Amino acid sequence: MAAFDPISFLETAVETRSHEDPGAMRSVLCETLADHGIEPTVDAADNVVATRVGEDPEHGPHIVFNTHLDTVSPHVPAARDGDVLVGRGACDAKGPLAAMVAAFLDCEFEAGRLTLAVTPDEETRSTGAATLVPSLDLDAERGDAVVVGEPTGLDVCTAAKGRFEGAVMVAGESAHAAEPHTGTNAIALAARAVEALSGFDDRPGTIPAHPDLGTPTLAPTVIEGGEATNRVAGACEIVLDRRSVPPETATDFETALDEYLKDCLATAEIGFRLTERETPFLEAFETPPDARIVRALRTAGGGAVRPFTAATEASYFAHEAPTVVFGPGELADEEGPVAHADREYVRLSRVERAVKILEDALSKW
Repeated sequence: MAAFDPISFLETAVETRSHEDPGAMRSVLCETLADHGIEPTVDAADNVVATRVGEDPEHGPHIVFNTHLDTVSPHVPAARDGDVLVGRGACDAKGPLAAMVAAFLDCEFEAGRLTLAVTPDEETRSTGAATLVPSLDLDAERGDAVVVGEPTGLDVCTAAKGRFEGAVMVAGESAHAAEPHTGTNAIALAARAVEALSGFDDRPGTIPAHPDLGTPTLAPTVIEGGEATNRVAGACEIVLDRRSVPPETATDFETALDEYLKDCLATAEIGFRLTERETPFLEAFETPPDARIVRALRTAGGGAVRPFTAATEASYFAHEAPTVVFGPGELADEEGPVAHADREYVRLSRVERAVKILEDALSKW
């Protein structure tokens, strides 16, 4: 059986389109694992799961490698220039996937279990992760841990902000634009609501800054209102993006913001509700910096211990066992955005370095 080549796999993976449907990428992964003697399963949520067990699986931890198959649009074809591979998914997250597959196949261990669990829709609704996590039999007391593959520059990221989404609904009364005083302009009320948002995190009793993640953020991202150019708008909707820090939950945020806006605009018909979705929102998480998985990766050559600056499915796993985010590539560099950008790339030498760090961390565990 030929040895697994993470760079060849990565080049194939980046060339494989997965921005609209991860099915082709799932086939590449399953066929690769099968070619190396591992028969993966694909569950009802289209997660790819493969497990290796040591000689003594009951007296060791269960370590999970997790990352995702899907990418954002549009597809960017693969192009290699020496040590640099450019293309959609190069760092988010097919570079981390290639490193994890290599470490999964090659790592030697005697006790416990090692699982590769790859989700199909991290960039959208995370239905895969929501289904996957309860099935993994994770037990923090047993020493289990999860490594989530994302572009961290090989730093070991132990915390991340959460991401919530919702809408402020403002109701007014439509009227002829020639007689605006006869109605109530919802767009004007919405402007007052947007102005009030800047004070939400300064109100008494607000969540203090997190020592690693800093303060939460709240940003209006989409606004819609009005039906005709010659009518006063009778309704307006403002979509908000919330980046949370512990211990704020989605429910906490929804209740607090709804009450705050009603107080600020007491004479208006206004309310805030979270966007309905079939899976939980990605909430903030934090893993103690002295957790064993953190120490293992650092001892093996991982970089700084720091927060991750984007929301990830690590949020789901962190409820069950110590979880870190780790992988080759960068979200951004000195020239600007990398992940999700047309110039997305990864350095192949860093992918190979990630393989060694993962293997060394597990073998020394």
